[in-house]
Parts: sequence; structure tokens; C-alpha cells
Amino acid sequence: MAKNLSFSTYCSNNSPKKNAIPIVLLHGWGLNSGVWQPLLALFNENKENNYQIITVDLPGFGTNSSVEIKPYTLANICQKIDKIITQPAIYLGWSLGGLIATEMSLKYSNKVLALITVASTPYFVDQPVTDWPGIKENVLNSFHSQLAKDTEKTISGFLKIQAMGSPHIRQDLKLITQLVMAHNLPSKKTLADSLALLSQCDLRQQISTIKKPFLRLYGHNDSLVPKAVIEQINDLVPNSDHHLFEHASHAPFISHLDDFYQVLCAWLKSNFD
Repeated sequence: MAKNLSFSTYCSNNSPKKNAIPIVLLHGWGLNSGVWQPLLALFNENKENNYQIITVDLPGFGTNSSVEIKPYTLANICQKIDKIITQPAIYLGWSLGGLIATEMSLKYSNKVLALITVASTPYFVDQPVTDWPGIKENVLNSFHSQLAKDTEKTISGFLKIQAMGSPHIRQDLKLITQLVMAHNLPSKKTLADSLALLSQCDLRQQISTIKKPFLRLYGHNDSLVPKAVIEQINDLVPNSDHHLFEHASHAPFISHLDDFYQVLCAWLKSNFD
């Protein structure tokens, strides 16, 4: 019998109102929902906010490491999420999680109140011929080859990329590593299958159909989602909003936590108050 995903719920107010707005947080490749702990703490400290924060480990990751889906596709992942998150919610996805959140907005628009992507893009691969900035093909290939040899070493190498460009890289790397390694590591197959999503999925043609409020957050020094892609995505979704965090890399919610929280809450307030 197929297993369903599990999820965790947090309230940003000790006595949340019945109309608390759900926000679903989706993590990135190779990691798990542990990366959201610093952001959750800020939501919990601010009693004026009234959000229900829901964190979901993707199939094969973290607390859902035993959940298998075949084939490992965006459509099947979103179908699993749709089964457990029954109420309409704001979807916030980081990196690969942003790609999944975007797919949720496209396929389950009635369940998505708004879309927020963090260090994400509708297509992750660099395409010099069409002038589309992204992850260099040799970087993706190196992750594929490393996975076959040493899973933990591959994850550690990927974690270092998250912190590159941060003004306090050592502290960020230490924090991300502690949060992620507190959970079971995904299998090599899960990592390979989910990495293939970054290589193969292209939502550029569909993304222009998203009509819900849409916020895109980027890091100025991000090597995986270069800032040069911002203008390209502006053309695809001109009604979306975006913000670039100076000196941040691929994980601005870690390296620039306070700024990230303020920008996020200001946007939420302007769209949902």
C-alpha cells in the first residue's frame, strides 16, 4: 500500500484565529524541511502575524524518506501534496521546491492562494544558445557522477554551494548542515530522480498563465539561479513581484534571515490583509 506524505504544522500565534492563512513551505534538492527552522522561529516570535505554517518533506526526503513515488515526476509529487494539504494555501518553495510550488499553481490553481519562489526558476539549466542563465551543465553532471560514489559527500558539497557568496559563509554552512543532518539522508535513487527534475523540467511556457499573486525572491550572489535570469522571468510573468537580496547566495532565508522575513511579511500583508 502506497504511503501518504506527512507534514508538520506551526502557528505564528499561540491562539490562532479561525481565518489563519496557511503557508506551505517546500524545501530544495537533497535537503529537508529542517532548513526552515530559523524562519519558523521568527514567525513564532511575532504574535501579530496570523499564519498557519505547514512544512512538507518531499517524497524520499526527511520524515518522508520511506515514501516512494514512481515515476518521480512533478505531477506525481504535486498529487501527493494535494492529498494531504486539503485547504487552499500560499505555496512557498525554495529552489527545487519552487519548481514544485510552481507546478502546484499550474495544476491545482484552486488550491493555491499565492505563489512564492525562493532562489528558483522555471528552468534551471543554462542555455547559452537561447541566452537563458542557469546551472552549468558540467555542474549538474558532476553531481550525477558524485552521487554514484558518495551520497553524504555529494550533499556536503551541495551545502557549500548554498552558502557561497554569503557574508558569513562559515556560520551559514554550519547552521544549514546541522539542520539538514538532523534527519535521515535521502537514498541515492531519490537524489538522482529529484536531480533529474532540475535537469529536465521546463515550465517557462506555462508560467505566464499564473494569475495568482506571485513573489520571486533571489540572492545577488547565487551561482545556481543567477540574477541575470530575473529580467527573463519578468518578461514571462510581468505581473509578478520580485526582490533581490544583496550579498545573499542560494539560501537568503538563512544568510539574510531578518531581511528575508521582513520582505516576506510586507508582501503578505500587502496582498492578504
